[in-house]
Amino acid sequence: MKPEQELMLKTADDALILGHRNSEWTGLGPILEEDISFSSMAQDKIGHALAIYKILHNEFGMDVPDKLGFEREIKSMKCCHFTELPTEDYAFALIRHFLFDHASFLRFNALENSSNESLANLSRKVRGELKYHVMHANVWINQLGNGNEDSNSRLQKALDFSMPYALGIFEESPMENELIEKNIFVGEKALKEKWISLISNEIEKAGLKMPELDKLNPVMGGRNGYHTDDLAKLMTEMTEVFKTDVNAEW
Repeated sequence: MKPEQELMLKTADDALILGHRNSEWTGLGPILEEDISFSSMAQDKIGHALAIYKILHNEFGMDVPDKLGFEREIKSMKCCHFTELPTEDYAFALIRHFLFDHASFLRFNALENSSNESLANLSRKVRGELKYHVMHANVWINQLGNGNEDSNSRLQKALDFSMPYALGIFEESPMENELIEKNIFVGEKALKEKWISLISNEIEKAGLKMPELDKLNPVMGGRNGYHTDDLAKLMTEMTEVFKTDVNAEW
């Protein structure tokens, strides 16, 4: 596998899995506006995954998008653990949305300058959507963080729980140096530094406390095929219709 394929697979798998997790709020959002917002962002993420799977199929001869998304062995999935975790409550869903989408926004911004032309073109297209995802997250983090003692406490608890998993977004590829040398991607370390600076500012504005990162153990393994049991359960659920007839055409 070429380094750009590995980069695309993990980016697409993250988007596919978190898209499905966010879609779990459809019909269950705390208010109608949020119900619609999370559903819309879920649709965007699954669309981003589809677009990347198409590049992998068209340019690298990999399977068609449906098979890449729905038929791969769990071990071959490259999503990070953070995207796999069940949606426990709105505070966790919001914090995951905030932490992940800031990272995703920075990732696609960096990929606009990728030497892989298809990836660069796609990044320019999705940038507008991700900008609004980040704005949405910032607004709600700020409102609830500065809301009352209960909302602040619930967000802080979710943030403290989430941060070790969020650091796993930046698990480095075995081909990290090649990605950087070929100007395909700036690398996970550089991305993480920008992300920390960006989210720290928003967390402070929301009246929350940034966890002490140097005391945390980042949760890694997803990029190398080691996953939580939650992913297997989710994959079973999200592929149920597809697997009733894999050759069906709509």
